[in-house]
Formats: sequence, C-alpha cells, structure tokens
Amino acid sequence: MTSHISAGIRFPGIRRRPSPVWLVPVLWTLALGLWGLSRQHSVWRDEAATWQVAERSPGEIWHLLGNVDAVHGLYYLLMHALFEVFGASTTTLRLPSVLAVAVAAGCVAQIGRRLAGPWAGLGAGLALGLLPAVQFQLQEGRSYALIAGGAGLSTLLLVSLIATAGAGAGAGPGRRRWPRWTAYGALVLVCALLNWLSLLILPAHAVTLWWARARRGVVAPWLLASAAAGAGALPLILFSRTQSGQVSWIPPTTWHMMIGPAVLLAVGALGAWADLRGGPRTGVPARLTAASVGLPLLAVPLLGLAAASLVQPLFLDRYVLFAMLGLALLIGAALGAAVRALAPRYPRASGALVPAAVAAATAALLPVALADRSPASRVDDVLAVAGEVSALKRDGDAVLFVPAARRDTALVSPGAFTGLKDVALARGPVESGTLKGEEAAPARISAALREQRRVLLVTDSGKAAAKPSGSAADRAKAAVLRAEFTVVEDRQVRGRRVTVYERRG
Repeated sequence: MTSHISAGIRFPGIRRRPSPVWLVPVLWTLALGLWGLSRQHSVWRDEAATWQVAERSPGEIWHLLGNVDAVHGLYYLLMHALFEVFGASTTTLRLPSVLAVAVAAGCVAQIGRRLAGPWAGLGAGLALGLLPAVQFQLQEGRSYALIAGGAGLSTLLLVSLIATAGAGAGAGPGRRRWPRWTAYGALVLVCALLNWLSLLILPAHAVTLWWARARRGVVAPWLLASAAAGAGALPLILFSRTQSGQVSWIPPTTWHMMIGPAVLLAVGALGAWADLRGGPRTGVPARLTAASVGLPLLAVPLLGLAAASLVQPLFLDRYVLFAMLGLALLIGAALGAAVRALAPRYPRASGALVPAAVAAATAALLPVALADRSPASRVDDVLAVAGEVSALKRDGDAVLFVPAARRDTALVSPGAFTGLKDVALARGPVESGTLKGEEAAPARISAALREQRRVLLVTDSGKAAAKPSGSAADRAKAAVLRAEFTVVEDRQVRGRRVTVYERRG
C-alpha cells in the first residue's frame, strides 16, 4: 500500500512514469516570482543602486568599485550585461532573482527526494518560495537570491558526491567525480564574488561532512575545492574591508534581533528531529540525512554571522538568505516523515498531506505575499518621486537632494529632471566614481542657491526627513531655504518627499 510513496509521487489507477519531483517546485516558484513582479512599477533605493550602476560602462563600473561597493562588483557587471541585451526595466532588474530562487527550489527538492523521499522533496521545494525572507528577496534587484541559487547547486553537488562515495564507487567513478568537485569550487567562488559572506556555506558543509562521516576520498577534494574558492575570493575580501564604512549604518546586534533567528532554528530542529526518527534511507549513507544537510545549512550561517557581528555589526538576514534552503529542506523532511507515518493506515490521506499543508501555508502567508508585492513593502520608491518632480518642475528651476544619496532618483529617471539645475553638484556620480556624486563646498552651495528663484527639494518623508543631517552641505542647503525661501508646494509619495520653494519677495 505504500509503494507509491517509496517509488515516487503517483496516483492510484494511473500507470506512468512519475514526473521529476523538482519540476513542480520550480514552476511554483516561478509563478510566485512573476506574480506582481513590477511592484506597481516601483524601485527602492537599494535597487536604484543596481539600476544606475548597471547603466554605466564596464570601465565606469570598475572606476566605481575602486571607491565603493567592491563587494557587489560581479553582480553589477552581470546586470550591466543584462541591461545591455534586454534593456533597463523592472523585469530585467528582478527576473534574475526569480530564476535563481527557482533553481534553488529545484535543488532543495532534489536533495529532499534523495535523502528523505519524494514527498519530502516536493514539500521542501514548495516551502522555499513561501518563506517570508525568501518571498522578499524573490523580487529584489540585488545579488542575494543569486547566491541562494548557487548555494542550492553547490549543496546538491556535495550531497551527490557524498552519496556516490558512500555507495562504494570505484577508482573509475572517482576520477569522474573531479569535474563535479571543480564545479562545486567554482560555484562557491562565484557566490563569494557576489558577496563574500556566502563563504559561511563552507563551515556548514564541513559540519555535514563530519555528521555524515564522509570518507577521506570526499573530505580531501572538498578541502581542496574549498581552499581554492577561498583563495580566489581573498583579494576581494581584503580590498572590500577598506570600504567597511559602507556597513557602518548596521546597528549592533541585540538579543531581540535574535528572536527571529531563534524561532527559525527551533523550527529547523523540530524538522531534523522528525527526519531522524524516520530511520535510514536506502541508496545513501545512513548518516547522510536531510537533518545532517539541512540543520547545518540553516544554523551555521545564522550563528556565524551573529558571531561575526560581535566584532563588527553585520547582522542582516539577507546576507545569509541561503540559510533558508536548510530550513525549507527540514520542513520538507518533517512533511515526508508525517506522510510515512500516515501511509500504513491512511494511504490515500497521506498522499494529500503535502498539498494540503502547502495550501494552508499559502493561505496563511497570503498577507505577507501581498505586502511584499506592494511599493509600501520597501522604504521608498525612487520612480514615484521622479514622477512628482516631473509634474512640479519648471524649466530653469534648481533641484537639491538631501541627503545627497537621494540623487539616485535622478540617475534612474533622468528624463524627469530635464531642465533642472543641480546646483549642489560639483562632480557627477559617473565622473567621480561614486553612487551619489561629489557636492560643492557649503559656501558655494549657499551662493548658488541665492541666485535661484525656485527650488525643488527631494528628500525623505516622515520621520527620516525630520532627522538632522550630519553633512555641512546639507545644513547649508537647509539654512538658505529656511532664511530666504517659502514653501509653495509639498508632496509626499511612497517614502519620499518633494518640496517646492520660491524666493520671498
């Protein structure tokens, strides 16, 4: 009565070869990613950085990386190539993340199928795209989803290599494993070049090797591939440390910041417990289980980043998004264990368990999914404020940005700022090799403002706008506007604000 569970996902009365377990999660994740991909045609500040850099030439990107954002260099070059081929749009910006998470879902499904059965694989692959952290990054024009895809592929390769070695493969098959070890090292390196904190996957894989009691024929090539990847990423690590001021805004780690990760670890531990109670699987080494792969993949990056943050604050969950692959695998393993427990007495009901659980989770997380696909899910929207500027401007008006980083809206939507004079700017972002350009001295900005009749100020809305700026240039802007100009129009839209000033008298 349970053969349909052990052999593959089949339905009673239908005799045909079962579909690949990974296919449904891939299609499911693609559907989740493509749903509301444009977020009502909104782009927030982090994505705006990707957009404006991707539109520069490779030489201009290289110039930028010497001053800022070296850690994202490979990602910017990739996005530049995509923008060149497909054009700049929210689809081009975000589709790589959708595809990468779909790849990760397929990998998790394959790992779960191999280690805990087809229902576990299906549940794991479907669960990944529903996790709130993954849903947020699924449609984000940054590198973190791409790293998750690479982590899924490298983990799948590692599981395959441990399993084939444990099955007693001979010398011939051993020689054929070197291409896979090379691919493993290359994937780890590429992920590290996208963001070198992804190297936390290596200690996670090390724990899996120890837990599974991997043979020397696996450990030795793993050490070699890992060392090669680490060495390849070392120059980037050392150079990016000179730009550590970029992460100075991250707050110190506090105990309440660890509540969320603690909950995830507790859920993962329950999934590991359920998987281990199911006993060994056929076709893989006894200690190579979903628990021995998933729990380290979840716990080690989270705890490693938390430990590193005690030295320098770095704890942002997106830096270790790939840890969610471990959580999804453990959730799938728990579902697979539940199916196996039900199957002897309720074979038909057991086959409906995973679809029912996914449906219930989808309904429960629908508010999260809807929120993540709205512009309000992000801090601000550079495209919306550009539209306000276009409606309010008059040819010959001056424009100011406070802080200077809000100039990103003009870099992403230059057409909206045609005819405006950026009176504070001394050297543009491309020329200066920066993200926001270099502004003139406060005295020069004040003098330039006193020559204007009408000024548009682009800044943050709400509480962020009320915070005093630490920049002398921004204080000079505010002093002249306050002393010599009057507000005639003030609009707030999606986290940003456009205020129109006219000279008194």
